[in-house]
Amino acid sequence: MNGSAAMRVGIIGVGLMGHGVAKNVVARGGFPLAFLDHPGNQPVDDLIGLGAKACKTPGEIANASDVIILCVTGSPQVEAILTGETGVLSRLRRGTIIVDCSTALPDSTLRMAAAVEAAGGRFLDAPMTRTARHAEEGTLNLLVGGDEADLRSVRAVLASFTENVEHVGPVSFGHRLKLLHNYVSIGFMALLGEAAAQAAEAGVDPAIFVDVLAKGGGAGVALQRMAPAIVTGDVGAVPFFIGNALKDISYYQTMASHSGASKAIADGVGAAIAAVVESGHGQAYISDLARLFRKTKSAA
Repeated sequence: MNGSAAMRVGIIGVGLMGHGVAKNVVARGGFPLAFLDHPGNQPVDDLIGLGAKACKTPGEIANASDVIILCVTGSPQVEAILTGETGVLSRLRRGTIIVDCSTALPDSTLRMAAAVEAAGGRFLDAPMTRTARHAEEGTLNLLVGGDEADLRSVRAVLASFTENVEHVGPVSFGHRLKLLHNYVSIGFMALLGEAAAQAAEAGVDPAIFVDVLAKGGGAGVALQRMAPAIVTGDVGAVPFFIGNALKDISYYQTMASHSGASKAIADGVGAAIAAVVESGHGQAYISDLARLFRKTKSAA
């Protein structure tokens, strides 16, 4: 592969997270960028104005790229993008490194890594933590699984949109750690949402509720993120759909089942969030659980 300054980067998935990644790859990193033209993208006029090129198929992205970043919803999408009829593997160039920043099932990750390597490429699973705001600011964190030499090859690209890049083990360990992280994060927010709903039903002042938690064992990042929704009803601080939270919890449950680990609490969190999704609120932000867990008509 050529030096990092000459690396051609492709990205598939220019959504809430991927847009910021794409913008920083081309604007901060100075890398030539190709992106998949897809109806799920955020507006891309700014990317085109920066010189990015739209491609019609994942295969076209593969033909034009030395590094390909995936920022899609989950394992079914990753598998379709890589192995579909016009997928990445249909036109993969030898030595291309796939960097999967999606949240995926570790077993699927291992299968896809093997398929990429069989086609002559390399694979890193590098899921993101933090939010869409951090993606736009170029301060995401990545949990990277895979070969350290492959990571070194693409560090300059990853540096353009990250603050911290941590190598956490072999292929699939990035996704394992991401599912553990999201289970804890989503679980904390679900617990806080349910507690906030109970407090509201009892007539507790929401500001006092948050203050008491913040001064004791309830303090932490989850409370900071949920506080605006609890106190003022502002749910925009955590732009993460409840439907996606349910997907992540279900992935965690699957991973735990395969390992034989206990998942009793995860099952409870999953059931609570599933009920909200089934009631038609899958596209609400997760911080809105403080309202959606309430039972009174005034909270509807």
